[in-house]
Amino acid sequence: MSANPIPNAQAAGLSIELAAKRDALHRRLHELASVIVAYSGGVDSAYLAHAAHTVLGSNMLAIIADSASLSRRHLREAVAFAASQSIPLVTVATAELASEDYARNDATRCFHCKDELFTVLERERTTRGIAHVVYGLNADDTRDYRPGQQAASQHAVQAPLAEAGLSKDDVRVLAQAAALDVWDKPASACLSSRIEYGRRVTPEVLEQVERAEDALAALGLRRFRVRHHGAVARVELAPEEMDAALNREMLHRIGAAVRAAGFQYAAVDCDGYRSGSMNEVLPLAVLTGQGK
Repeated sequence: MSANPIPNAQAAGLSIELAAKRDALHRRLHELASVIVAYSGGVDSAYLAHAAHTVLGSNMLAIIADSASLSRRHLREAVAFAASQSIPLVTVATAELASEDYARNDATRCFHCKDELFTVLERERTTRGIAHVVYGLNADDTRDYRPGQQAASQHAVQAPLAEAGLSKDDVRVLAQAAALDVWDKPASACLSSRIEYGRRVTPEVLEQVERAEDALAALGLRRFRVRHHGAVARVELAPEEMDAALNREMLHRIGAAVRAAGFQYAAVDCDGYRSGSMNEVLPLAVLTGQGK
């Protein structure tokens, strides 16, 4: 039985198909009995934590991993969301930057990050007597290059959203129907994903990216990325940001903000913001899982 009432499809304004997926998610969470949710504050993990809390009540715990690769702004937002929903939350430290396999920043970086995360969460799971660890992989993610999925598989981490067939758009609709203010939150991958492959990940480089992104957010930009290419910051702006940003005054402010963060040059990417753009330089064999 659910810990909190679950609205029916008609009351929530959901299609029959989406309501069926939501119900499949709830059934799966009920089957898992007790879970730790690998929580980042992004829409996927936030909705998963909300659903787990709805279904399992006190038999769930959200855990957020704090390290230099998580921006302070995103950490504050994640903690605030959990508090607003009365979702039990614990913060743990992870040490992925101490691993040379992670710090050298090749195409397997995400695997080593998730391997560290799930090792820590498995320890927490065992200590707390919780049955499973779950994370916010959705059905769209299974079609993308995400080496972290391999780490999840090795640690037997469950992916209830993907199992229920929920896409990213599905999750956003369900989050909106549940009146969660994260429903339209932009994607918020870790800061290390902004750094070009082959450039070493260090606390100093991560802080440089974080300062630049915080400065652009202060200018009113919402969906964007600052990609670190050494002396050059490549700024990706979402299509809806372009019209307001591509004028002389705003471009000057963007450039000044990026240079104040320690970059020598600021370049605005003509193709705009797209998730995983750093992967565009990877060989096809790596993207298809055939490379080493």
